[in-house]
Amino acid sequence: MRDEAAWQLDVRPARVDEPDTLLIVLGGRWCIDQSLPSADTLTTRLAAPVCRVRFDASKLVDWDSALLTYVSRISKSCMDRGIAVDSSGLPPGAQRLLAMALAVPEQKLAGRDSGPQGTFTQVGAATIEFIRGAPQMLGFLGEVTTGRARFRRRDLWLEIEEVGPRALPIVSVISFLVGLILAYLGADQLKLVGAQIFIADLVAIGMVREVGALMTGIIIAGRTGAAFAAQLGTMQVNEEIDAYKTLGISAIDFLVLPRMLALMLMVPLLTLYSGFIGMLAGLLVSMTVFDIGFFEYYTETLRALEFKQFAVGLSKGTVYGAIVAFAGCLRGMQCGRSAEAVGHAATSAVVTAILLITIAASIMTIVYYQLGI
Repeated sequence: MRDEAAWQLDVRPARVDEPDTLLIVLGGRWCIDQSLPSADTLTTRLAAPVCRVRFDASKLVDWDSALLTYVSRISKSCMDRGIAVDSSGLPPGAQRLLAMALAVPEQKLAGRDSGPQGTFTQVGAATIEFIRGAPQMLGFLGEVTTGRARFRRRDLWLEIEEVGPRALPIVSVISFLVGLILAYLGADQLKLVGAQIFIADLVAIGMVREVGALMTGIIIAGRTGAAFAAQLGTMQVNEEIDAYKTLGISAIDFLVLPRMLALMLMVPLLTLYSGFIGMLAGLLVSMTVFDIGFFEYYTETLRALEFKQFAVGLSKGTVYGAIVAFAGCLRGMQCGRSAEAVGHAATSAVVTAILLITIAASIMTIVYYQLGI
């Protein structure tokens, strides 16, 4: 045996009556500053008839992570070969660390722990989830309503730039295509009575009053609402929101309200822009396909549009902007502490926003109809 300043290792059968048990005797100093043996040289002996490995550290003088690394590698090799390991002979601290090193947490993958669910089961689960989430939603709405907008003006302008000017390309493309569809759809019916000139009425009123605001709200929900949820969710994962609370800064005032104000200011403007682009698409179809002159289309459009059409579109755009910001920030603040939770929050924000926009659109349409607006 070597002196106590060096490591000691002895590998032998445990006893004559236990030929299937391999005893590993550790002594001396097993520290990282020592030139310790490799565990790979010992794993070659982990074969039949060995069915059990036992450690004996009674002669151990000093140890650190080097001992744990050596023992854990041997233990993992034994586990791979189905060999039992008895670590009771190790120091108590090494036993606890070895148990932690060998512990493998169960991975729970979404959608893999259960089979396919029926329609009624899914509807029931969604209903229960909505009922459970309603109090949180109302509580968050109350915090936003009673909050005080305390933030830097620069932050608000950055949010306005992000949700407004940078959204123009996608809003332009979608609005133009929707205006094109409305023009062709109306012309297909109006040509039966020779009234193609009313394409201007259909496109103008439809885009300014209903479709422009609805399409803009859905576009912003997919583009900006998901971004809000992902941003706030990532801040939850990184514990940045907890840091705000520790410093006495309200996350509602500093993070939520600027985003909500930015969308409430910019979505109505995007709605007007969407209506204008849709009318341009209707004009293009009318002039190139149905031989309607520019001034005829222009005059009919001015005759069809009234101030109340713009008022309805702007009011709906404001409501839709508030809904998108509310849904995105709500799901972001409710986000868990993992990357999967961030993705789920972004998806849930889009679904929630579109659902609430559809409900709000239906209610406002009925109310405006009853009021004669």
